[in-house]
Parts: sequence; structure tokens; C-alpha cells
Amino acid sequence: MKVTSSDIVISAVKPEQYPDVDLPEFALAGRSNVGKSSFINKMLNRKGLARISSKPGKTQTLNFFLINEILHFVDVPGYGYAKVSKTERAAWGRMIETYFTTREQLRAVVLIVDLRHPPTEDDVMMYNFLKHYEIPCIVIATKADKIPKGKWQKHLKVTRQTLNLEEGDHMVIFSSETGEGKDKAWAILESYM
Repeated sequence: MKVTSSDIVISAVKPEQYPDVDLPEFALAGRSNVGKSSFINKMLNRKGLARISSKPGKTQTLNFFLINEILHFVDVPGYGYAKVSKTERAAWGRMIETYFTTREQLRAVVLIVDLRHPPTEDDVMMYNFLKHYEIPCIVIATKADKIPKGKWQKHLKVTRQTLNLEEGDHMVIFSSETGEGKDKAWAILESYM
């Protein structure tokens, strides 16, 4: 897809704040600091549209990005080691769960994992949650530029086994530095539209 326009349209916490339009949506999930903002910026050819923070856990709302006036990316709060209270984390969990389980426009969830490391317990939990609710899942294994190309397949295998990836689920090696996997990711997203 050639992205000609992209903008953040709203940061929502409740269903009544979601954009009231019938466009396909793709939610981006992953642990704090996994590179969701870099993924968004690379996919949209925009440097600072999604703000990259050195402090994990910065995203605390559902951020809707309108792309080419035909679809939304929805950045959800990262899970994992964000330094926030249990109460706050539980509130995010409910907000994300409500969005994932009730939003009819949601076509698939893009689960972003770090190719360099086996998926975390939280990644596995998120994947199993999506499977339980029969929400299509696309796994993006990012930070590929940090690993020699010859070791990609070995790392992919670990990711596939740790998540217990189901037959037919897509997994893409991605680098927001080099653009590796960008076209493939777009092709998969378009197939869900």
C-alpha cells in the first residue's frame, strides 16, 4: 500500500469515544518498548507520528491513526514492565479487552514481538487471548536488523514454538531501520480488508 495520508484522529479510553465510522481497523499490541511506535512510523512513512518514548508504558489510551482515509491503526497500551500501578494496569487491561472483544471494525491484531528474544509470558498470554476470542493475529517479529540474517530462521523457530503459533497465522520478520518486511506486512493487512 502506498500511504499518502496518515494522522492520529483520537485517543480513546471508552467505546463511546471510538471513531464512529465503518472502516477496517488493525490493533497493534506488544509489550512496552518492543517497537510499536517505530513499526507504525515505518509503515506510514512518517518519522514522528507515533511518538517513541524512552520510558516504557507511555501509551495509556487507544490511539486511532487514520490512513489514506480507508483504515485505522489502533495503538493499544504496551503490556509488561511499565512502571505503573496494578490498578492502572488492570484498567488498561479492561480497556483493551473491551476494545478487542466488542469492536466490529477490528479485522486483526498485529502482535509485535522482539525477534532477538523468545516471546515473553505476556506475549503468549496475549496470543492465547486472541485465539480464545477467534481474533485473527499477525505476528510481527521486529528488530531484525539487530541479528545476523543467517540467524533469522533460528529465532523465528523459537518465536513460533514459544507462541505455539497456529497453522495459517502469519509471521513477518520486520525492521523499522531497514524496512525489511514492510511490503509483506502491508500485503497481509490488505488481505484482511
